[in-house]
Amino acid sequence: MAKSRESLIGAYAFLAGVILAVILGLFNKSFEEAGSEFYTALILIGVIVGFMNSGDKNSSVFLLASLSLVIVGALGPEPIRYVAPKNNFIVRALQNVLGSLLVLFVPTTIIVALKTAFAMSKV
Repeated sequence: MAKSRESLIGAYAFLAGVILAVILGLFNKSFEEAGSEFYTALILIGVIVGFMNSGDKNSSVFLLASLSLVIVGALGPEPIRYVAPKNNFIVRALQNVLGSLLVLFVPTTIIVALKTAFAMSKV
C-alpha cells in the first residue's frame, strides 16, 4: 500500500523534529541558551506534524504516545537531577532533550487532539 504524499511529509517532518530536538538538547549548556530560532523551528515542525499526521486511524495511538511524552517532558526533569548528582553534564543534557521534545510535541498533540475530537463529533 502506497503512503500518501501528505503522510510522507509528516513522517519526515516528525523525524527531523526529533533529531533537531535531541541535537539541541545535547549541545546546549542550558535550555535558555539556545536561540529562539531553534525553538521556533521546533514549534513549526510540530504544527506541520500535527496537520500532516492526523486524520488517520492511528491518531489515538499517536495521541497516547505523545501525551505520555508530554507528561514525561514536563515532569521528568526534576527527578533526573537526583539520578546523577555528580555528573551535571548528563543531567543537563537529559533535561534539555526532554524540554526540546516538549516544545516539539505540545503543538502536535494539541492539533491532533483537536482534529480527532472534531472527527469524532461528526455524525
